[in-house]
Amino acid sequence: MKKDDISRLVAAPGRENRVGDFASGYDGPLRKADGKELLRRNVEQLAELQDVLYAHDRYSVLVVFQAMDAAGKDGTIKHVFSGVNPQGCRVGSFKQPSAEELDHDYLWRIVRQLPERGCIGVFNRSHYEDVLVAKVHPEILTGNKLPGIHSVDDITPAFWEERYRQINDFERYLTETGTVVIKFFLNVSEREQERRFIQRLEDPSKNWKFSTSDLKERALWNDYMAAYSGVLTRTSTDYAPWYVIPADRKWYMRYAVSRILVDRIGALPLHYPEMSEDKRRQIENAKEELAGLIGEPQ
Repeated sequence: MKKDDISRLVAAPGRENRVGDFASGYDGPLRKADGKELLRRNVEQLAELQDVLYAHDRYSVLVVFQAMDAAGKDGTIKHVFSGVNPQGCRVGSFKQPSAEELDHDYLWRIVRQLPERGCIGVFNRSHYEDVLVAKVHPEILTGNKLPGIHSVDDITPAFWEERYRQINDFERYLTETGTVVIKFFLNVSEREQERRFIQRLEDPSKNWKFSTSDLKERALWNDYMAAYSGVLTRTSTDYAPWYVIPADRKWYMRYAVSRILVDRIGALPLHYPEMSEDKRRQIENAKEELAGLIGEPQ
């Protein structure tokens, strides 16, 4: 089985990264059967790492998924995290802000769902909606009660640069306080998205996934690609880089995400808590007490 160079999927920090620079159909040197087998192994290893992460209780992991509709966020989350203990994993989804959320800054609802120490938090969409959807539909911001923003004309390029800086500062803070931030952009092609939309329409079991708003957003494809390119360029950092995952082949997408998670979490200095001498004596005493109650094992 050939080794896949996963480093080519990183949006290089400090330089321009356009979505078009990354191949949505890339699947590396692997065969489909190899990718599925590696995914199975990675799922098992991720479960083991999560167990140590939970016991170590010093770090947390935040996994961010961003993508166009039908790129495969839900399916990837389902497959990659299928082996983890639900007690140590939380999934958050961010859609249109509520009235309460609009009465706070845009990161407030994000902070409320951050993973606690020892846990993995998975964000299906995230704070990046505020520099993606909001950038394509800037009229949204006029209802967000922002100082100085009364109309679309008030939203300048400097406003977006400020938001990128705020997000970078936020993720730096998380990293420095023990949260590993792992960000995935699932890069599906416009043609593959069309094929999946048609599939949803033709398959009754998938009709529920389709919305007429999907077609309206698809018509703005170029605007979204420009917005994503801005995000990859301005917010891929050394401490929280973006991984641009080819999403046209679902098997490769799921394998690549699982591989990166195993590599990143596996690089942490995790270990099970060491027992003090007092604790060891308590355990030995407990063993002796139980043996006296139930007898020695045969």
